[in-house]
Amino acid sequence: MRVALVLGTSAGGVGRHVRSVAARLAERGARVLVCGPASTEEAFGFAGGGVRFAELDLADRPRPVSDARALARLRGLLRGADVVHAHGLRAGALAVGACARVAPGPLRFARGGPPLVVTLHNAVIAGGRTAAIHGALERVVARGATLVLGVSPDLEERMRELRARSVGHALVPAPAPRSQPGPAARADVRAELGVGERPLVVTVGRLAEQKGLPTLLDAARGWSGRTPVPLVVIAGDGPLADDLRDRVEAEDLPVRLLGRRGDVPALLAAADVAVVPSVWEGQPLIVQEILRAGRPLVATRVGGIPGMVGAGERAASGPGLLHGPESEAALLVPPGDPEVLQRAVSRVLDDPALALRLGSAAARRAARLPTEDDAARQLADLYRDLVAARAR
Repeated sequence: MRVALVLGTSAGGVGRHVRSVAARLAERGARVLVCGPASTEEAFGFAGGGVRFAELDLADRPRPVSDARALARLRGLLRGADVVHAHGLRAGALAVGACARVAPGPLRFARGGPPLVVTLHNAVIAGGRTAAIHGALERVVARGATLVLGVSPDLEERMRELRARSVGHALVPAPAPRSQPGPAARADVRAELGVGERPLVVTVGRLAEQKGLPTLLDAARGWSGRTPVPLVVIAGDGPLADDLRDRVEAEDLPVRLLGRRGDVPALLAAADVAVVPSVWEGQPLIVQEILRAGRPLVATRVGGIPGMVGAGERAASGPGLLHGPESEAALLVPPGDPEVLQRAVSRVLDDPALALRLGSAAARRAARLPTEDDAARQLADLYRDLVAARAR
């Protein structure tokens, strides 16, 4: 089977997921072509082991002239593909145009090209013009894709509201850890950070608006009244780094920005509680890593997080899907509410028995998360069904 995977600019989870899927599909005998910006090949190294890479100039925002060139190039690249799978809304909308002939009337597409799968990895949290463009691209994808997969229930429901032909749930597993931190990792990291006996609160993520970090800083101000004062460490980099650092210094907050870290498993092992304060998330890799580390977790009740930790369970079956009754492996809080976040973290720090129960539930939950092989198996089965249906 000839499979074409299309993605736009990516600096994190989407690129890692496409690399994982491409390699595993090639191992199963597929001829895989990955189409994306040159920067993604530099960051993730798709090519090799039966996977080819073709550069596609697809920016993170609509640009009429360059998008027209990208559409023409993508049409040529997809010639002969048995199935096309685009990742992200921008890539999905471009793939719709490349795979289908436009019929008369607005946003109506004739079924002339290969089956097109689109995985939606993110929701829009901005308003104004950005939201309007996002909505237009959503309609293009809903009406033009053969199948739309969402990484969270809200994205799936949105596609159903827009009357997409078929909607399913995407699996986006975190890569399996190469090794687990040894017994000394906790002590070593805490010594490096100079934590001493202070509680350590750990957050890992891109320093961007979606991650809800201003709410975390608001909560940290409240923890300043505790004895001893917890140390909040934030690992990652991104566009908000300077703003966050300025605020930490101006308000003398017990927060330290660590920048990008290559030892996240060890950092989590050192944590007394891990916090994910995001405004929205799909299937965040860091939540999966926290569960694998067996650490107490306080996270926002947004996107796909509740399903990952066992709250709001929905009926599901099949390899790697979460199913069956199980207690929550986290304390869930509303986004953008620093007082509730502050109280939830304090509750974990003040109740060792609760912290132990959450950590144990997290480890059990991790054992039931889908694997990268589950994700590749799911897609291989979907591709075969779509190709067979088209042939019929």
